[in-house]
Amino acid sequence: MKKTSVWKGIALSLTSDIAEGRYATGDRLPTEAQLAAKHGVNRHTVRRALSDLAEQGLVHARRGAGVFVAAQPTDYAIGKRVRYHKSISASGKIPGKKILTLTTRAADQAEAEALQINTGDQVHVYDGLSLADGQPIGLFQSVFPAARLPEILDALSDTQSVTKALQRCGVEDYTRVSTRLTARAATATQALHLRITEGAPVLFSVGINADPNGLPVEFGRTVFAGDRVTLTLNED
Repeated sequence: MKKTSVWKGIALSLTSDIAEGRYATGDRLPTEAQLAAKHGVNRHTVRRALSDLAEQGLVHARRGAGVFVAAQPTDYAIGKRVRYHKSISASGKIPGKKILTLTTRAADQAEAEALQINTGDQVHVYDGLSLADGQPIGLFQSVFPAARLPEILDALSDTQSVTKALQRCGVEDYTRVSTRLTARAATATQALHLRITEGAPVLFSVGINADPNGLPVEFGRTVFAGDRVTLTLNED
């Protein structure tokens, strides 16, 4: 009977731990030194085992942070008529939203320009988390013109859905007017909410949605966990 190599045995042990949920998606594995001590081997052997798991797509390393259990990226389409719940469901995962805060305040310059109102005008703001299979994939902020949509916060609290909330406020349909994507490094606050390491890569999206008459109804900012989402452009 062929004997399993030491590094392969460590790889199989870690694979079993991941499969049985001892390490969840996004969790950091023990350090090379800790694994070496646990299995009574040198760090080179542990490194070979981790390399094998990385080749399988089970883990990924972040420089200076460690080795983490990888998630299968969620496909998320960005287009004129794409809706979050429909897009995430189409990827085979269960969509969800978590409300962090619902507030009213004065619009800053960027928000005012996007919503075609005056700087300082009142806006309703929805801060929350976008989830896929219960895992946070995006930290978002949706800003709405308070004068046009005075009841939007109550509707959001009830539905946790921008589409349903807008419909309740009389906006039966809306389309994406513009989307801007940039790559950034996660701040401490973003990392905390998204359960990633500070400085990890994130995608920052800024978008404007308008009603059928072309009047802006939502200005959105979203920070996506870079290794959990595959953004695709959809013209529909």
